Amino acid sequence: MHQSVKNLNLIKQELKLINFKLPSIIAVSKTFQISNILPLIDSGHIHFGENKVQEAVEKWTDIKAKHNTIKLHMIGKLQTNKVKFVIPLFDYIHSLDSEKLAKKISDEQKKLNKKPKIFIQINIGNENQKSGINKENLKEFYLNCMKLGLDIIGLMCIPPNEKNSSKFFKEMNDLNQNLNLRELSMGMSSDYIDAAKNSATFLRIGSKIFGKRS
Repeated sequence: MHQSVKNLNLIKQELKLINFKLPSIIAVSKTFQISNILPLIDSGHIHFGENKVQEAVEKWTDIKAKHNTIKLHMIGKLQTNKVKFVIPLFDYIHSLDSEKLAKKISDEQKKLNKKPKIFIQINIGNENQKSGINKENLKEFYLNCMKLGLDIIGLMCIPPNEKNSSKFFKEMNDLNQNLNLRELSMGMSSDYIDAAKNSATFLRIGSKIFGKRS
């Protein structure tokens, strides 16, 4: 058994100890070659995450054509000029962070007749250096997204780099429930246990599965 498959199975075992329902695990495969990813695909894993559009197009176009069960997640900052490449390939977008991007996704999904599932990115720590919608503006932004015909399924966050992520994850869960959204994207290799304890339904895990990036 390939090491990445062993690592994924260990993560699942950890999560089963704290959750009745196992969150979906997005294997963050950015910078890794297909040779590192194929063992996971062959084991039946379907959720993968990328943060660079060009890399994803080159890496995944043929693979997705051969494996139509794979679900590809755009987890990085998305520029409006890249949306036309993202809609055909990706099934989920985790980084909707502006009105301009929402309008562009709306326009492109109409042209291509394909609606990706979308998470609104929240700047949960109100950090100047991070993208995301401020929680105070969330309801208005969400309603505007609905008017644009976007398929908003939940919220996403990257909490501040500090030891206590739990308080931010709890706040995210409250925001999600206030909008009656069903999915919650939060938790990475360093804090996925805390995220799962606070109702995350999608975990974005890279190095804990694939090992350190070179």
